[in-house]
Amino acid sequence: MSAPTSPQGKGRGRNLSTDDYNVYDDAKTYYTTEDRHHNHRAGARTRTYSQNSLFKQFERLGLQKEPYRRGSHDESTIPHSRRFLIQVEPTLQSLQSQEDTDGNMQITIEDNGPKVLSLRTAASNGYNRFDIRGTYMLSNLLQELSLAKEYGRKQIILDEARLNENPVNRLSRLIKDHFWEGLTRRIDASSIEIAARDPKDWTDDPRPRIYIPRGAPEQHEYYTKVALDRPELRLDVQYLPEKITPEIVRDMNAKPGLLAVDMEEVVDPKTGEKTLRGRPFVVPGGRFNELYGWDSYMESLGLLVNDKVDLAKSMVQNFCFCIKHYGKILNATRSYYLCRSQPPFLTDMALRVYDKIKHEPGALDFLRQSLLAAIKEYYSVWTAEPRLDPVTGLSRYRPEGLGVPPETEAGHFIHILEPYAKKHNMTFDEFVYAYNHGDIKEPTLDDYFMHDRAVRESGHDTTYRFEGICADLATIDLNSLLFKYETDIARTIRNVFHDKFEVPDDWLNPGASKLETSAIWDRRAKRRRLAIDKYLWNEQAGMYFDYNTAKREQCNYESATTFWALWAGVSTPKQAAAMVTKALPRLEAYGGLLSGTEESRGEIGLERPNRQWDFPYGWAPQQILAWTGLYRYGFNEEAERLAYKWLFMITKAFVDFNGVVVEKYDVTRPIDPHRVDAEYGNQGLDFKGVAKEGFGWVNASYIYGLQIVNAHMRRALGTLTPFETFMKAVEDNRNKALSELV
Repeated sequence: MSAPTSPQGKGRGRNLSTDDYNVYDDAKTYYTTEDRHHNHRAGARTRTYSQNSLFKQFERLGLQKEPYRRGSHDESTIPHSRRFLIQVEPTLQSLQSQEDTDGNMQITIEDNGPKVLSLRTAASNGYNRFDIRGTYMLSNLLQELSLAKEYGRKQIILDEARLNENPVNRLSRLIKDHFWEGLTRRIDASSIEIAARDPKDWTDDPRPRIYIPRGAPEQHEYYTKVALDRPELRLDVQYLPEKITPEIVRDMNAKPGLLAVDMEEVVDPKTGEKTLRGRPFVVPGGRFNELYGWDSYMESLGLLVNDKVDLAKSMVQNFCFCIKHYGKILNATRSYYLCRSQPPFLTDMALRVYDKIKHEPGALDFLRQSLLAAIKEYYSVWTAEPRLDPVTGLSRYRPEGLGVPPETEAGHFIHILEPYAKKHNMTFDEFVYAYNHGDIKEPTLDDYFMHDRAVRESGHDTTYRFEGICADLATIDLNSLLFKYETDIARTIRNVFHDKFEVPDDWLNPGASKLETSAIWDRRAKRRRLAIDKYLWNEQAGMYFDYNTAKREQCNYESATTFWALWAGVSTPKQAAAMVTKALPRLEAYGGLLSGTEESRGEIGLERPNRQWDFPYGWAPQQILAWTGLYRYGFNEEAERLAYKWLFMITKAFVDFNGVVVEKYDVTRPIDPHRVDAEYGNQGLDFKGVAKEGFGWVNASYIYGLQIVNAHMRRALGTLTPFETFMKAVEDNRNKALSELV
C-alpha cells in the first residue's frame, strides 16, 4: 500500500480510493485525509429477489436447487478489506447508550450490554450490515469514533482491521504514533502559560513563574520578552541565585516556579529572525509538564526502539543542562526539587543514544558533554557528603533540605504536624512557618523529614522498605547505578577518548583532576564492588539487601532491586545463579516481578495502609532492569518468562478495559491488575473514550519487552494466551516432535 504524500491526500492529480492508504495510519492522518472517507467503492446496489421469485426462475431454468441467497448481514468482500460507512455522532451515541452501561465513557468487560452492534458496510453503500462483537472490537470502535469526532468528522469509512487488529500490534502502534506524542513537551513561548503554572502552588497568588540560571542569560532575555509581549499571562521571570542552598530553596517556596531547561537556537519561519526553542522531552504522564529524572531514562529505552532517537538525545541534553546549572539531575524541574536528585542513569542513556548517532556529525561532542555532566554529578552529588558514607564508601539517598516538603497535597502531613502545633500552642500554619524557619527546634521532626526527602529522591515513594530509615541506607539500587557509572566512564574514556579525557574549567569540580583516565575509574568500580559484596550481599538468602549505615547492620527487606546488580554487572556468575535460584522464586508473580515480598511488607490495615512500592505491586523499571540483567548473565529463559508475564498482563488489561495503560500494576491480579489500592492512585486511568498517553515507563517497558520475548511468544501474546497455557503448548509440541523421531 502506498502512503499519501500529505495528510490531506492532495497534490496527486487523481482521486484516491481507500486502498491507496495504509489501514493503520496514525489517527491524525487517518481522519484528516478527506478522500479516504468518500465512498468510492459504492455503486448501484445489486438487485435482490424475493425467495419465491427466485425459486420460480430456477424452476423455469431446470435447476434442481436454490442458489445461495445473500442475507442482509452478509458481505461479499473478504474480512481484511471490509469497511464500514459510519455516521459518527449517531453511532457513537448508540454505542454508548447500548454498551457503556456504567456511563464512564469506556467499554470494558464490566459493562453488561449485549456486546454486539451492527454497522453498515461501505461496499454496499450502507445497505448491508455486519455485526461488531465483543468487548475488544466495541471498545476499539468507541476509541476510533472518539478520535473521528475529535478531528471533526461527521461521516467516516472505517476499516474493520482497525477494530480487530492484533492487540500487541495495536498497542505498539498507539505507543509509537500517539502515546509518545501525547507525553512530549517543550518549554518555550508555545507552552509557558501552561507549563509554568504549577498545580502544586498552594500560595495565595498562584501564577506562571519560571526561574532562569545565571549561566543562561539568553533564556532570561527570551522569557522577559515573552512576558512583555503577552502581559495577560502574568508570567513572572526570575533569575536563580548563583549559589543554591537549602535556605534559599525553602524561601523560594513562597514563589514556586518552573526551572528552565535546555533550548536551541532556531530561525523563526514567520519573521526570519533567530530565536530560541525548547528541547523536547517526554513526561511520565499526561498531567505533568516538567522534566523528571529516572522516568526519562526508562522512556528513552522505548523511544530508541521506536526510532525516536532525536527525542532521546534531546532528553540527555536537557539532563546535561540541569547538571551544569543546577548541580544535579533533578527529581523534576520545579524550584522545590532543587536540593533533590533521583536514581542516576545518565551514562547508560547517553551511550545508548551515542550508539545510534555515532556516525553523525557532532556525535562525539554529544558524548563528551554527556560524560562531563556525568563526572560532575558523580563527584558533586553521589560521592560527596551528605550522600557518601565515609565508613563503607557506599552512597545513600540523602538530599539536603529544610522543613516540610512543599509539593505535597495541603493535608499530607497533618497527622504528623498537628501534635507539635498543639504542643507549642500554635495554629497549624503558624507552627509550620516557625518550624521551617528554625524558630522552633524539633530534632525528631528533622529526622522524619530527612528520611521523607530521601524516599522521594530514591524514586520509590513510598515503601515500608524505606520508612523512617531511608537517608541512612546504602541501597543496592543506588550503588549498582554508581558502579555502572564507574564502569561506563572507564570504558568510554579508554575506548572512545584514547584514555585521556580533559575536563574544561566550566565543568570542573573543586579539587578534581583536569585529566581523567580509565584507570582511576576502574579502581573506583573495583572498590565499590568489594564494598557491595561486603555490606550488601547475603549468601544465604541469595540476594542483595540494603545496609543501614547508622546501625551498621544489613537490612532484611526482600526487594526486586536486587536484580539491579545484574543490570549493572556487579554480580559474579555464581551470585547471579544464586539470585535466579533463591531470590527470583520469592519475587516472581502472575504478572512479572513484585516490588518486594509480602513477608517483607508485613501486615497492613487501617493503621498501616499499603504503600505503592510494596507487595503486591509491580513497576516497569523493576521489570526492565531485571530482564536486561538476566540476559546479561545468560539467563535468557528467565528473562523471556518475566517479560512475557508482564506484557501479557498489560495486553490483557488493554483488551479488557478500553485500551488502558497505567503507571503501575497489581501483578498478583489476573483480571484487573490496573486496579491499585494504594496512595497516589494510578495515573493513566482518567480518560474518556480513548487513552492518549498511556504512562511513560510502561509504554517503554512494552516496546522494550517485545525485544526480549521471541517471535513465538509475541504471536501467543497477540492471542492473549496465558503463560502457563503457552508453555504447555510448547512442551506438547516438543514431545510430539520427539515422538515422531522415535
